[in-house]
Amino acid sequence: MQSSANLNVMMKAARAAARSLVKDFREIENLQVSSKSAGDFVSRADIAAEKIIRDMLTEARPTYGWLGEESSEVAGEDPTRRWVVDPLDGTTNFLHGLPHFAVSIALEHRGKIVSGVVYDPAKDEMFVAEKGAGAWMNDSRIRVSDRRHMSESLYATGLPFSGRADLPDTLKDLAQLLPACAGVRRWGAAALDLAYVACGRYDGFWERNLKLWDIAAGLIIAREAGAIVEGVTPQTTPEETGDVLCANSTQFESLAKVIRRA
Repeated sequence: MQSSANLNVMMKAARAAARSLVKDFREIENLQVSSKSAGDFVSRADIAAEKIIRDMLTEARPTYGWLGEESSEVAGEDPTRRWVVDPLDGTTNFLHGLPHFAVSIALEHRGKIVSGVVYDPAKDEMFVAEKGAGAWMNDSRIRVSDRRHMSESLYATGLPFSGRADLPDTLKDLAQLLPACAGVRRWGAAALDLAYVACGRYDGFWERNLKLWDIAAGLIIAREAGAIVEGVTPQTTPEETGDVLCANSTQFESLAKVIRRA
């Protein structure tokens, strides 16, 4: 694939941050198993990865704004462009030594996501997309699945934790969907869930109460791969609400009917 200058910068930053994360990931098994020490360690790893990304992107594009999970929002000299970054999507997986996490970097232009990178260092899978140019994994073009029937389809979601208020809604979703489909997975990294819809590993994904940095890059990758992406509430967008409903074009209405009814 031929990448723009911005996308090349984003991929380079994602790989650099991932090298730092992988180095820290190797130390996880040596940590004393306590919430405080392990949590503090992961926080340091997260912040270090974000600094790498921010330094590289700022050096390359000093006028762009910034929205990152671990730092304050910054308005750039160019008010039309902003980086949206999650340096470690799948923090809980990382903390527990599960090799399923990613670096997520998106570029927003005039309020629209126009480029996205989701890099999974454990599998060396780089998902990328630019508006109008399709979606790719490493050097291969990717497309959503063409499965038509829910009975043969696999979906992904996130499960609320730590007393989050959306647990009843999610339980209703699962009660409606599980009897109708081949399965539901919860792997704990929304950016990768969206990328997996994009390459056909999942047939759909939904989740509520996400932050923009959780989903920005994954949204454009899914859309450019042919997915329909909306908010869980009709006539809303995930960028507005943080609620995502995403599926291939043949599945979307069926999945939407189940989730919105639930």
